[in-house]
Amino acid sequence: MPTNPVFPPAARDDFAALYPERPGRIAHGLADHPAFQLDALVALASRLAPDQVEYNRGNLPIGVDPRDDVANGLDIAETIRSIEDNGSWMVLKFVETDPVYRTLLHETLAELHPVVGPATGAMLKMEGFIFISSPDAMTPFHFDPEHNILLQMRGTKTMTVFPADDPTIAGPIQHEVFHMGGHRNLPWQDAFLAKGKPVDLAPGQAIHVPVKAPHFVRNGPATSISFSITWRSAWSYREASAHGMNALLRKAGVDPAMPARFPAQNHAKSLAYRAVGKLRRTLRRD
Repeated sequence: MPTNPVFPPAARDDFAALYPERPGRIAHGLADHPAFQLDALVALASRLAPDQVEYNRGNLPIGVDPRDDVANGLDIAETIRSIEDNGSWMVLKFVETDPVYRTLLHETLAELHPVVGPATGAMLKMEGFIFISSPDAMTPFHFDPEHNILLQMRGTKTMTVFPADDPTIAGPIQHEVFHMGGHRNLPWQDAFLAKGKPVDLAPGQAIHVPVKAPHFVRNGPATSISFSITWRSAWSYREASAHGMNALLRKAGVDPAMPARFPAQNHAKSLAYRAVGKLRRTLRRD
């Protein structure tokens, strides 16, 4: 364990009480790291491939149709440099492709191995994302397939998180469409708001977001920088494969039950989906 860990002992205890199914806030010690200053992020963006940078207008509603045009009309560097004034939000994706950020990501996640391993096994496909947002910008309602901790580095924001197991918020069709290649954004209804848990974040605070827990994020009155550290687990892959199997069953006229949440393991549907995939690959080769 490093002399000055990112997650002090109390934070690791808090995380252990949450993981893997409960959202909640924990403390972190990474807020002053120079890798998250704006100049460093401009340099990082210039080193990333174009498809690793997404940037949009920030004056958006909670629910956004992925077909809508939400471009901000600026280039990447200008979006970052003028982020305090341009009304945008952006994300630098898969920053682990850069050696500096890969080391930072892996060292940070290594502190959580003693909690994660006994619950969901090895950390797989560790990835990092950096969010840079203008004052009051909105990140629309969506879900993600990874285990996620979002560390707040600069500014404030509020993430509103919804139950991952509530089919009235994200139903089987939304899950299946996503796992068959659909967009992460979810349809929004104002009636959902009563089921959300708002979590305020300031520098030095982080939030654990369970796999597929729907959420949206409203930025505070100043520029915000956040670091999302994510990983997959064997459990999360089985959950994804089970939804894929359900999509195939639905095409065949069956109305299947949704995959169960942790600690259920979804072995049968996961194995069936992988067997179907293997058969299809074999037939294509033949």
